[in-house]
Amino acid sequence: MPKTKFEEIIFTLIMVLVMVYAMICYNIALNTGEMSYSVFLSACHELVIMAPVAFIFDFLFVGKIAKSTTFKIINPNESSPFQVVLAISAVSVIWMCPLMSLVATVLFKNAGIHLIPVWFQTIVMNFPMAFFWQICYAGPLVRFIFRFVFRRQHHSSTQPDFSR
Repeated sequence: MPKTKFEEIIFTLIMVLVMVYAMICYNIALNTGEMSYSVFLSACHELVIMAPVAFIFDFLFVGKIAKSTTFKIINPNESSPFQVVLAISAVSVIWMCPLMSLVATVLFKNAGIHLIPVWFQTIVMNFPMAFFWQICYAGPLVRFIFRFVFRRQHHSSTQPDFSR
């Protein structure tokens, strides 16, 4: 996947936009009790706040932690590329969901003295959606978009690149 720092920035940016926008829509729908066209527009207002936060978390911390943790669990040379991608994606959600749920709780939930319980509830509500959205939809979609945008002239490398 990404081979340069620029490509890594673009990949992370696309992933953040797809994941954060979907999770904001999900949370608005949970809060309002319905999914409507207005949810998609309302999500844009939170996206300008949450996307930069998610980008910073993922690009500076979680991406590196996810890769190092994954490579402690599985050997990328002995595992299929699919297994490695799934493992990195799962570990990323394990870290990003609590972090982003904390930010959302502080900024949007008015939890007051109940910050910790509201944060835990937010994690519990968000984790299943974040996990399955990442594994089943966002991850494959973003990798497809990335491969389309960064078509490689040289496909000589037979080793998969797990830099992301």
